[in-house]
Amino acid sequence: MRILITGSSGQIGTNLGLYLIEHGHQVFGIDVRPNTWTDAFPTLLQDLSAPFTDFYGGLGHVPYPRDLDVVVHFAAHAKVHELVQQPARALENITMTFNVLEFCRHNDLPIIFSSSREVYGDIRRYITEESSADFAFTESPYSASKISGEALIYSYAQCYHLRYLVFRFSNVYGRYDVDIGRMERVIPLFIRKIALGQPITVFGEDKVLDFTYVDDCVAGVYQGIELLASGREANQTINLAYGEGHSLITLAGYIGEALGVTPDVTVKSSRVGEVTHYVADIGKARALLGYAPQTPLRQGIRRAVAWATDYWSST
Repeated sequence: MRILITGSSGQIGTNLGLYLIEHGHQVFGIDVRPNTWTDAFPTLLQDLSAPFTDFYGGLGHVPYPRDLDVVVHFAAHAKVHELVQQPARALENITMTFNVLEFCRHNDLPIIFSSSREVYGDIRRYITEESSADFAFTESPYSASKISGEALIYSYAQCYHLRYLVFRFSNVYGRYDVDIGRMERVIPLFIRKIALGQPITVFGEDKVLDFTYVDDCVAGVYQGIELLASGREANQTINLAYGEGHSLITLAGYIGEALGVTPDVTVKSSRVGEVTHYVADIGKARALLGYAPQTPLRQGIRRAVAWATDYWSST
């Protein structure tokens, strides 16, 4: 297969690209920044939030397979709290999705869209079955941008017969996720600070989230790619997570355990716009894709800590 990945220089894009290549597929990437992790596949440096004509023209001038099989759209500004402070970046997320959809429409291509557990809002009813998302509980501009992206996907399916899968991810972690200077994500940030003996801050003592090891995420996306490329029935919205909740304090304890130290933890209130409870219902992923996550949090954290410490010691 020939797969186009937007946001290909990020954590999930890099892991998916390498996985696809290892399984004999051809990968082409698009990102606003170079891939600092690998040069195993070509990457077009392109701002996907630019006008669609520029995006389409940019692609047209790069030698890549015109007979693509699937587009995987990961590109987005992804830090919830940062988009509360800079809501214009949420609008850019919507523009990126529109541009990629237009590319798919003009080239008759199916799409995988990376949505987020944030679309559920702060789950007051503790219900995370896909059809239960109530957009009245939208918590942040970031979640609104993902809701808008999903709405565009559904409208293109209605109007232009677009074939799609929407995956709602939750706290994906693991390899190629330690560029803290670019974006502070909780697990690599905690690993770095705890390893250095620095204090960490947990925002939300009772916050419970569903953490997904990157290999499980990639396996699920790959199953989705195979489904779309096969021409079988698609057009589904699917939670892709581990299906088990843990507090941030438990997470910090697992990191300390893997490093052989006791973390210095300060607890503060949750920040504006952040979801405080999410555990995914992954029954639909199991039924439709045969999705079966293999990596519980404690085991995944050991792997993430080992990879991160090896990387930092070599740089």
